[in-house]
Amino acid sequence: MKVLVVGSGGREHALCWAIAASPLCDRLWCAPGNAGIAQAAECVPVAADDVAGLVAFARANGVDFVVVGPEQPLVAGLVDRLTEVGIKAFGPSQAAAEIEGSKGFMKDLCARHGIPTAAYGRFRDAAAAKAFVRRTGAPIVVKADGLAAGKGVVICQTVAEAEAAVDDVLVGGRFGTAGAELVIEEFLDGEEASFFALCDGTTALPLAGAQDHKRAFDGDRGPNTGGMGAYSPAPVLTPELERRIMAEIVEPAVRGMAAEGRPFTGVLFAGIMVVPGPDGQPVPKLLEFNARFGDPECQVICRRLASDLLPALVAAADGQLDHVSLRWREEVALCVVMAAEGYPGDYVKGTEIRGLDRAAEIEDAVVFHAGTARAADGRVLATGGRVLGVTASARTIIDAQRQAYAAVDLIDWPEGFCRRDIGWRALERT
Repeated sequence: MKVLVVGSGGREHALCWAIAASPLCDRLWCAPGNAGIAQAAECVPVAADDVAGLVAFARANGVDFVVVGPEQPLVAGLVDRLTEVGIKAFGPSQAAAEIEGSKGFMKDLCARHGIPTAAYGRFRDAAAAKAFVRRTGAPIVVKADGLAAGKGVVICQTVAEAEAAVDDVLVGGRFGTAGAELVIEEFLDGEEASFFALCDGTTALPLAGAQDHKRAFDGDRGPNTGGMGAYSPAPVLTPELERRIMAEIVEPAVRGMAAEGRPFTGVLFAGIMVVPGPDGQPVPKLLEFNARFGDPECQVICRRLASDLLPALVAAADGQLDHVSLRWREEVALCVVMAAEGYPGDYVKGTEIRGLDRAAEIEDAVVFHAGTARAADGRVLATGGRVLGVTASARTIIDAQRQAYAAVDLIDWPEGFCRRDIGWRALERT
């Protein structure tokens, strides 16, 4: 097969790394890719949100299968355009991708199909939104309805904070068109985790659970980010909780989307909050659905998967997941994100990263690139906020953590930083 992966982050590097190992893959491209991805695939200068350009490239090069990484091209209808010209793709249609593209749609879907989630309201009028806030009380969560690059969620500790957030988004236009509508919902207090399932429109096949670290600094302090690290499996997601997530959240969503004429194919990412139930036992509630792999969760999932990933992705696109079974390594995988100083605020681009070859020599460690480019003289330069995902696997969480940080410490990048406590929740449980 000739395969094209769309995207340029750590998620896409992990996907390329896994797909390149498949005996089914004869040729692999990535658009636009990065310096690390270039070691596994041919990078082509077509932006991930350039739908017309991606379709034209796929047609001109006889691409057999396209794997779409980020949410933007999915919401923009890339899979639909590829299907129209006879090219198979992994990912949901534009109509199905609304499960991530509109938080209001996703919450209404949950209400229609009995999926447990936080109580909520949808608002375009600031006065009505503030009245809901005052009735509900704080803490409370204010969310932009549309895609806001992971920055559209404000957790408000007081009613005054929530009213200010409403004005900021609806009146001040903080998130542009993504904030033309708000979802305001009750605050769920518990432990957050991520759960993934492959879907073919009617069938859902569980992948694995993971747990990421959103805050920028150790001890879960500092601003929220796109993710500073992750590990899998997540001890909070016991086998019983994973069964409940499939039965109460994932499968009802897949059935509901099919019944509403929006069959979901691709990977369904369920953001889960584990909260105490009426009897004190943990129960899962849905925070949100995403229509693609998480980042950096994808890195640890790919590291743990023992089966060939490519035929599973093809089976999802073909509606044949009921014939697929997956094997998983027993090891724990842990990913430490290295980011540019200043992230998630302003940060400097173009700084040199050295020592990557030495880091890759650490046993069972892989350095996934997220925001890098190779200069004409061969140097690897940082071009993004989250830049590297140093990932290791080992028998236990403590060993995986040691291996990952041993690789981190061999990377010479004074302008970068990372958290030093990735995996702390799992370590606390052991």
